[in-house]
Amino acid sequence: MELNASQYELISDCVPIHRGNVGLSNLQALNALLYVVENGGKWRRLPGHFGNWHTIYTRVNRRAKNGVLARVFAALQSRRLVEIKVEAVPLDSTSIKVHPDGTGPQRRTARRPSGRGAADGIPRFIWLPQMSGRP
Repeated sequence: MELNASQYELISDCVPIHRGNVGLSNLQALNALLYVVENGGKWRRLPGHFGNWHTIYTRVNRRAKNGVLARVFAALQSRRLVEIKVEAVPLDSTSIKVHPDGTGPQRRTARRPSGRGAADGIPRFIWLPQMSGRP
């Protein structure tokens, strides 16, 4: 997934123009972002031909917070330059187990039986707060 210059020109109105001396073009930063999104990789493993990973990460992070990336991806999809499929996977405690060290300190689980069987069983009452009167 990499855009060429003619494809970038179609969405260039969504990306702000940099001021000052900038060594990395918007097209390079966008192609680096698309590479990371497509490969599910880490920023530090970004190939060197894209440029410095930290510079790209900083620019992309700033633009994501400003809402620029949402406009860019909406424009990419509306012009059918890139098709992105978002998949959601539900994760909960039934599918991912926590390591025993991540659950906190060990609790005492041994029961201390008293002399009475009723005292060791399930509580026989439920405390419910009640309103004393109407408001």
